[in-house]
Amino acid sequence: MCGIAATFCYGGGQVDREGLMEARECMRARGPDASGYWENEDRRVALAHRRLSIIDLSERGAQPMADETRGMRVIYNGEIYNHRPLREELEGKGYEFQSDTDTEVLLYLYAEHGEALVERLRGMYAFAIYDGDRKGLLMARDPYGIKPLYYADDGRAVHAASQVQALRKMGDVDTSPDPAGHVGFFLWGHVPEPHTLYEGISALPAGHTLWVDRPNGMQAPTAFDTVPDALREAEASPNGRSPQPALREALLDSVRHHLIADVDVGLFLSAGLDSATLTALASEAHGQVNTVTLGFEEFRGTPEDEVPGAERIAERYGTDHETVWVTQEDFAEAHDDFLGAMDQPTIDGANSYFVSRAAREAGLKVALSGLGGDELFGGYPSFSQIPRLVSAVGAVPGAATIGKGVRAVAAPVVEQMTSPKYAGLLEYGGDYAGAYLLRRGLYMPWELPEVLNPDLVAEGMAALQPRLRLQKTASGVQDEHLRVTALESSWYMRNQLLRDTDWASMAHSLEVRTPLVDRTLLRRVAPLVARHGLTKQDMARTSTESLPEDLLNRPKSGFTVPVREWLLAGRPEYESARGLRGWAQYIYNRHM
Repeated sequence: MCGIAATFCYGGGQVDREGLMEARECMRARGPDASGYWENEDRRVALAHRRLSIIDLSERGAQPMADETRGMRVIYNGEIYNHRPLREELEGKGYEFQSDTDTEVLLYLYAEHGEALVERLRGMYAFAIYDGDRKGLLMARDPYGIKPLYYADDGRAVHAASQVQALRKMGDVDTSPDPAGHVGFFLWGHVPEPHTLYEGISALPAGHTLWVDRPNGMQAPTAFDTVPDALREAEASPNGRSPQPALREALLDSVRHHLIADVDVGLFLSAGLDSATLTALASEAHGQVNTVTLGFEEFRGTPEDEVPGAERIAERYGTDHETVWVTQEDFAEAHDDFLGAMDQPTIDGANSYFVSRAAREAGLKVALSGLGGDELFGGYPSFSQIPRLVSAVGAVPGAATIGKGVRAVAAPVVEQMTSPKYAGLLEYGGDYAGAYLLRRGLYMPWELPEVLNPDLVAEGMAALQPRLRLQKTASGVQDEHLRVTALESSWYMRNQLLRDTDWASMAHSLEVRTPLVDRTLLRRVAPLVARHGLTKQDMARTSTESLPEDLLNRPKSGFTVPVREWLLAGRPEYESARGLRGWAQYIYNRHM
C-alpha cells in the first residue's frame, strides 16, 4: 500500500518539482518505509511515491519502477493478488524480472497488452504508467474503487494523487467550490465520486482508465469493468453447480489470494458473521492467523460488548488473538488527528480509524476486513425494504406526480413529528433509484436549501442528477437482490465504507484487504445468490469447522458506541448541533 503522485505537462511547461514533492510528503503515512521520485529529461513528466513495503521488502521493490529497455515508469498503490500466475505467463514470453514485486508485473503486463492489461488484474489498485515511446500516461483504478485516485487538469498539465489533500498542495489546481460535491455531501453524508469539494479535482471512476498524451491532452475516462456490468453478466451466466460447495470454493479462493504477502497478515475480528467466516477460512488456508478485536471499556460486560464473542471465535480457530481496549478519553484525545486524516468530509470512518490503530499497535502491517459481506449477501434492511416499498408505491397510479404535491404540502408538518423522508414516500418510493435515495439520504433534496445556499443547491443538483445516476446503476439488473447489491456496492460501499477504510487505515500505515470485495468472487457468487437466494448464514457455514450455532443466529449489530459524542467530548462548538446531521455540519465546517 502506498501513496502516489504524478504530473504530466502535456501542453508545455515544466513540472513544479517543489509542489509535487510537497504532495508526496503530504502522504507520508501511506508509505513510511521509503520514498521515490523520477522526472524525465525535459521535466515534462514526473512521478513520486511513498512506499509501504508488503511484497518484496527489498530495495528492488522501490518506486517509481523503471523498464529502461522499453522506456516505461510506473507508480502504483495496491495489491495484485494474481501477480504470481501473471509473472509466470510473462516469464514464458521472455520477460526477465529483477524483483519479486507485483509492481514489476504491471510494467511488463503493460508492455505485453497495453491498456488492456487491466482486464487481467485481480486486486485493489490505482496506478500510473508513463510510456516514453508513446509520450503518454496511463492511469487506472480497480473495478470496485477500493483504492483512490484523484486528478486535476488545468488545460496544460494533468496532476494525479492518492489523496485530495495532496493535490491541493499543487498551486495551479483549481480549488474553487464544486457545487455537486457540496450538495452531494449533505445529500449522502459523503462526497459522491467523481466529485470532490473542489471544481478542479475529480476522482477517476472505479473500473476506469484515463489516458493523457502529447499533443492530444487528457482523454475521457474509459470504463473497463464495473460492478453493475459484472452483475448483469452474472445473471446471464448459467451455473448448474450445487450452491454450497461452489460458495465455499469461491470464498476460500478469495481468502487465499488476499493472504499473499511477505509480512504477517492479521484480521479484524468482531462477533459478526463476516469477520468470523473470514477467520475460519483463513485458519484453513493459512494455519496460524493473527486476529485483533477492539473493545470498549464502557461496554465491558454488557450485552453491547462484542469482545466475548470475538474471543470465543479466536479460541475456536486457534488464532493469535489480541483485544485492544479503548476508552472515551482515547476517542476525545484523537479528535484532531482523526479529523486531520480525513481526506474528504464523511459522517463515518471512526470505527475504521480506531480498529486500524489497534491493529497497528498490535504489530500488524496488513489486516483483512469483512467489509462487503452485507452488500453481497443482503445483510442490510435495504434488501427487503426497497423491493417492498417499490412494489407498494409502484402499484399506485400516478404516485410520483401525486406525491410531489403531497410532499410540498406535508413536508413542513411531517418533519416536526418524524423523519422528513416520510413526506417523500409517494414521490420517491415507486422506483429503485428514488427508494434508495430515501433509504440512504442524510438530507432529502427538498431540505438542502435550508443548509446550503439555494443557488448552489440548484447548480449542484443539476450537475449531480442523483436519481438519474442511481437509475443508471440499477439499469439492466433484473434480480431484485442484485439490483440492491448494485446500488449499495456502487454508492454507499464505494463512496463511504471503502473510502473511509482507505484514509482511516492509511493514517496508521496499515494496509486493509477486503476478501469479500473482489471482482472474481463477485462473478462466481452473484449467480448463486440470484438463483439460490444464498444468505450470510450460508456464507458462514462454508468453513470446515463451523461457527458456534449461537453466533450463527446472532442478530446483526451495528457499531453502537457513541463515537461522535466521544470524539467531541468537551467541545462547546458542537453543543448547539448534536445528532447525525449536527455531526455532518461540524465535519463540513472543519473542511471549509
